[in-house]
Amino acid sequence: MDINNIPQTLPRFSATFDPATLAEIRRAAATGIYDIRGGGTKRKLPHFDDLLFLGASMSRYPLEGYREKCGTDVWLGTRFAKKPIHLKTPVTIAGMSFGALSGQAKEALGRGATIAGTSTTTGDGGMTPEERGQSQTLVYQYLPSRYGMNPDDLRKADAIEVVVGQGAKPGGGGMLLGQKISDRVAEMRTLPKGIDQRSACRHPDWTGPDDLEIKIEELREITDWEKPIYVKVGATRPYYDVALAVKAGADVVVLDGMQGGTAATQEVFIEHVGIPTLAAIRPAVQALQDLGMHRKVQLIVSGGIRNGADVAKALALGADAVAIGTAALVALGDNDPALEAEYRKLGSTAGAYDDWHEGKDPAGITTQDPLLAARLDPVAAGRRLANYLAVLTLEAQTIARACGKSHLHNLEPEDLVALTIEAAAMARVPLAGTGWIPGMAGGM
Repeated sequence: MDINNIPQTLPRFSATFDPATLAEIRRAAATGIYDIRGGGTKRKLPHFDDLLFLGASMSRYPLEGYREKCGTDVWLGTRFAKKPIHLKTPVTIAGMSFGALSGQAKEALGRGATIAGTSTTTGDGGMTPEERGQSQTLVYQYLPSRYGMNPDDLRKADAIEVVVGQGAKPGGGGMLLGQKISDRVAEMRTLPKGIDQRSACRHPDWTGPDDLEIKIEELREITDWEKPIYVKVGATRPYYDVALAVKAGADVVVLDGMQGGTAATQEVFIEHVGIPTLAAIRPAVQALQDLGMHRKVQLIVSGGIRNGADVAKALALGADAVAIGTAALVALGDNDPALEAEYRKLGSTAGAYDDWHEGKDPAGITTQDPLLAARLDPVAAGRRLANYLAVLTLEAQTIARACGKSHLHNLEPEDLVALTIEAAAMARVPLAGTGWIPGMAGGM
């Protein structure tokens, strides 16, 4: 190599106009269509990895794993419902619709949740017999679209979740492309087959918390006050949204951070609307505490939960339970490296596949193609999900024992420190090695 011909400076991409940004500008200019995808935000955000637990040593005593109990169960809906839900684990399955997912995938979610002693959730588009039949505890989502909604299914459910928003698209409606609207999906949703569907972004019969209070009363009357009523919100203004949900009469509030990834929507929505899960929990808990309703109205946190440490940290920050979506699909078999060749044919790769909305998933999970869907064995996939849920629960329990806690709900912010100033401010716990909580009066 002739060193005299080496450029003095190597080419550099702009931090603002990086290769991905340039590619998106060119794609938008060529098509005139905004990009739609699933898979959640791809930008790095403050998350649970930025927190650490303070295990017991001299000032705290740990629990012996095989001799001292550490509870993991949770009650949901204890405020008003005649029949609150009792789960063995605080890890639940988030709402994902039949339509977005195959019938086999919905059945597998029900099977796995039942084995683990937890609940699963219907999603937009109604309840399938397979899902109800295999789910010991099933939460019915009541969405703005009202697709597939009928009072009989409300009564068959164990709880009702009124969806105001999702973390991936707070303020935006759902999307289901025509290739996923099969004969069965079209019949359940009263839609034309093969035509793109876009759900409403707000409920048609109420415009605020006072109307929501009336709607919740109607749902209670339809179900004889038996079922817990959840209200799900995307994380944007968590303090006020949670307070208003409580005022409207919710038994449970579900708070979905922007890392929630199972909703297909515009990429600009996914990356630029909402706030991180970590930033949403403490304001939500503060609202419950200010109203004297913490632990009386249960808080479920979702959006980016991956392992038992995430579960334990969410509970330590004040949540009662968590919900998983993307992780549950991976546990069923999505994004499996064994299918790498087929993901390559779709222009993606295992672990990065986010075109779930196109209905070509080779794992048979996010599709309505009967040949692809038949690849998923609901029994085997359900067992994989149950194994994963068991590991999450055991990991969270192990951490709680190490902190000297006899129940997961005894974890508290005092058990945590943060690795970054941003995480310390969001989680309202000290920066590691200091007593400083950024933004708090007196630093504490």
